[in-house]
Amino acid sequence: QVQLVESGGGLVQAGGSLRLSCKASIGSFSSYAMGWFRQAPGKEREFVAAIGWSGGNTRYADSVKGRFTISRDNAKKTVYLQMNSLKPEDMAVYCCAADLTIVVPTTAPAYDYWGQGTQVTVSS
Repeated sequence: QVQLVESGGGLVQAGGSLRLSCKASIGSFSSYAMGWFRQAPGKEREFVAAIGWSGGNTRYADSVKGRFTISRDNAKKTVYLQMNSLKPEDMAVYCCAADLTIVVPTTAPAYDYWGQGTQVTVSS
C-alpha cells in the first residue's frame, strides 16, 4: 500500500522560507513522478510543482517560479519543496502526490496517490 507523509509545514513571516518533505512508502519510488499541490480555504486545489522520476524534469506553476524548488532523493524515497520569499498568498495546505508515469503531470486527476497534507501559514 502506498503512503505519502508530508512534513515541514508551519508558521513563517512573509519573506521567509520553509522546506517541505514528503516521505513515500512505495516499492519503486524512482518510477514515480511526484507533485506538490496546495489548497487554501475556499479555493480549489492548485498545482504547485512536479518532478520526473530522475529529477531532471521539473514543472512549476507561474505563481511560484523563481521562489520554489522541487527536488527528490530516490535513495531516501523523499521529495522536497524548498519555498523561499514566501507570501501571504502562499498560505495553504500543501499535499504531495505520486503518479506512476514517465511524464510530469501538472493536473491533480493524473495523480494516483496523495498524502494528507501539511499546513503552511504565512504572516504578513
